[in-house]
Amino acid sequence: MTPFVAEIIGTFLLMLLGCGVVANVALSKTYGNNGGWIVITTGWAMAVYVGVVVAAPYSGAHINPAVTVGLAVAGKFPWQEVPPYILAQFIGAMLAAFCVWLVNKEHFDATEDGNTKRGVFCTSPAIPNTALNLFSEVLGTFVLVFTVLYFSDATLNDSKPIIIGLGSLGALPVALLVWAIGLSLGGTTGYAINPARDLGPRIVHALLPLKNKGSNNWDYSWIPVVGPIIGGCLAAFLMLALN
Repeated sequence: MTPFVAEIIGTFLLMLLGCGVVANVALSKTYGNNGGWIVITTGWAMAVYVGVVVAAPYSGAHINPAVTVGLAVAGKFPWQEVPPYILAQFIGAMLAAFCVWLVNKEHFDATEDGNTKRGVFCTSPAIPNTALNLFSEVLGTFVLVFTVLYFSDATLNDSKPIIIGLGSLGALPVALLVWAIGLSLGGTTGYAINPARDLGPRIVHALLPLKNKGSNNWDYSWIPVVGPIIGGCLAAFLMLALN
């Protein structure tokens, strides 16, 4: 499997299970309806675990543009590989969002509130505040990427260059890390901490023929893109300063 394909598949599995747990909790008439925040954060943690397990041996399991950019800024990943990795991540995220909609189509139709439907695809702030919402995404992603940078010893095999990412931590530790971020820092914005995770499905939401579809909230959409990139870069700068 090539790194490009691995990033598509790893991100697809991450988003399929992650957006899937949100759909199960949020949409009407599902067995998991109103399951609560602990179910959502646990589901996302397990989604990360699955994505990392599959992609790590082949691409390092970045499955997140903020991780890819942060590693490149830190000098641990070649810049020429950044665009194909990010493209693969967006492809995987958007395919997964479409599949989540298809699996849950009847439940989307049964759900009246447009914002609830949008929430299956992308994040929104619990209390809108541009500066604090941006800081929340920066801080959450900083914790993620800074931790990755200090556990960056994963290799593809002895004959290939070191390729690092979330797989550097191992699947279970990174799942627990994402779970901790969601439980501790995720309550303000829904913790995108991943531009592809938010923007890719948001675009799919805009394109899908959802019944009673609400706003796509484009005014907010830049925060879960810019915030994670800033957080990833700050983590890289601090690592470079400390070393």
